[in-house]
Amino acid sequence: MANDDARRSRCLTKGPYELVREVWIRERRNVNDLRRQDGTRLVLIRHGESEAQVHGFLSGHQTCRGLSELGRAQVTALRDRLVTTGEVNDVDVVYTSILARAIETAEIIRPGLGNHEAVRECTWCEIHSGDAEGLSWGQMKRRYPAAGNPDDPFRRWAPGAETWAEFYLRSGARLQLVAHEHPGQTVVVVGHGGIVGASFIALGSLPIDQGVAVTRETVNSSITEWQWTGTAWRLIRFNDADHLEAAG
Repeated sequence: MANDDARRSRCLTKGPYELVREVWIRERRNVNDLRRQDGTRLVLIRHGESEAQVHGFLSGHQTCRGLSELGRAQVTALRDRLVTTGEVNDVDVVYTSILARAIETAEIIRPGLGNHEAVRECTWCEIHSGDAEGLSWGQMKRRYPAAGNPDDPFRRWAPGAETWAEFYLRSGARLQLVAHEHPGQTVVVVGHGGIVGASFIALGSLPIDQGVAVTRETVNSSITEWQWTGTAWRLIRFNDADHLEAAG
């Protein structure tokens, strides 16, 4: 009980980035020991910069246009890094979403992931934007003006859209299932910033109202890695994007 109270106290006094960094630094001390354990290794890779990011609109199943020119350069740099370092050469399965930007990313980096074809599932998709899909951010804000905290995880910001809480339930449940479906294996998910944010909630016990901040912090084409020890998930790295210097 005392440990739980202390943890809640830290969550109230520290910002989301401080909490993530604290967990990351603490867990990286045992990186080598964790990787030697017979547990599931989960590698999350965010897609490269998308056309939606460049043009400022909410993309989804019908409107995602894939990667921008810079996004392809970012992902190509990641592919070259993975091929050279072999840091994820023990892949057993690769998953991706059904959105074009994630599919394109998975295909480009495929040579660095054991040449595995990515299994596509909607459960790995970014938060669904409902009737706001295809709108620019300005159009969305005018049509569906926010009342109160725009990052409230329980607020539905457009008709048919997921709340962040619903998204975390959907993606978090899928993340938790990975260890049971792939015991002792290496799993790569080529997905979205929201999936990375969801991993800190579902696997790292980050408070639900701080997931959006982690999502926004996640860099295009970056690597985040978790390890299942048999009793708990441990963070190995977050936002590893050393290859981006080569992409310009």
